[in-house]
Amino acid sequence: MKIAISSNGTNLESKIDPRFGRCNNFVIVEVEDNKIKSDKGVANPGLSRSGGAGIAAAQFMGNENIEVVITGKVGPNAYTVLDKIGVKMYHGVGTVKDSIEQYIQGKLTQL
Repeated sequence: MKIAISSNGTNLESKIDPRFGRCNNFVIVEVEDNKIKSDKGVANPGLSRSGGAGIAAAQFMGNENIEVVITGKVGPNAYTVLDKIGVKMYHGVGTVKDSIEQYIQGKLTQL
């Protein structure tokens, strides 16, 4: 399963950025058998857009075959795109690693 977390940095120890569309980066984590298999940091392609940042970020999730997004909040336009392409959204806080572990344990609230 591929999970994308909005982040201020590019690794598992980075703090979650509460903004989805305007976050600096995403950390994309592959989880297999309830364990982190791999992770990579990528720049948010929607960050530099003057408008439609959330939609661009949501489309990026579809292109990357992301199944779950963990973030602080998702704007209405990005939410619509993510929902339409079948990406589940959860509220996370703390570090990327903390939120992944909480997701695996079923402790995150779905947006």
